[in-house]
Amino acid sequence: MIRSMTGFGNAVAEIGNKTITVEIKSVNSKFFDLSLRLPSAYKDKDLEIRSELSKELERGKVDVSILLDSPDAPKRTSINVPLVKAYYEELKTLTNDLNISKPDYLALILKMPEVLNTDKTTGDEKEWKQLKKTMEEALQSFHSFRKKEGESIEKDMKERVREIEKRLKEIEKLEPERMTGYRKKLTGSLEEFIQSNNIDRNRFEQELIFYIEKIDISEEKVRLRSHCEYFLKTMSEPTSNGKKLAFITQEIGREINTIGSKANDAGMQKLVVEMKDELEKIKEQILNVL
Repeated sequence: MIRSMTGFGNAVAEIGNKTITVEIKSVNSKFFDLSLRLPSAYKDKDLEIRSELSKELERGKVDVSILLDSPDAPKRTSINVPLVKAYYEELKTLTNDLNISKPDYLALILKMPEVLNTDKTTGDEKEWKQLKKTMEEALQSFHSFRKKEGESIEKDMKERVREIEKRLKEIEKLEPERMTGYRKKLTGSLEEFIQSNNIDRNRFEQELIFYIEKIDISEEKVRLRSHCEYFLKTMSEPTSNGKKLAFITQEIGREINTIGSKANDAGMQKLVVEMKDELEKIKEQILNVL
């Protein structure tokens, strides 16, 4: 089952006169990269929430916003006086050292980090339980979104693998004529040379067989078909594994490239190019697979 790294989920709950809103958004990334926004009253729960989210979300660049809004309650703002004084002394020293005119220190300082502390109320246990429940609901919504997006990606990739297999069958139809043409061309071109130079015909035939074996693509066809089947099987596994699928596409690409290098036939080369095009589109999709 394929799941997408792109996802969105949200949930809203009411508790007393407060509204809890949890929103989760993600895009593709090689690793798990979490940006978490919490109400100031629950900053002490940061590590606990991060631990839970890392288990649930696995991979992707994820933004999680947890808001606690109480429109009826007045917000209290306090000034971090010691920090203001420290900023002031540093700015004063800097302006003297640089010999520049003194700016409006207070206006600058009030814009600096952690100078203003707003809404420093503490949460209670009942509120915290509701917040966790709301986060779980948002995660369920988020997982449903990822699953639905994954179904779309899986359908597209299946179609493209089938197209590669279809091109492989068309290549197989061209191969007998290609091999026959090789034999006729080589034999006709060198027959006169062999007779005139008294070359050992048995030795020449052995060399000819060796050359034909070098351009034979039987093994590549078998491996390519096997890789395609393995790719489809991996997509149907219970756990989504984008990294594993990426490794399989590398093997598929290797066999397609080898067939192309051995083909030396316009019709087969055209089919190889079409197979490569389908494979590149599969690789683009895999970038967004969990």
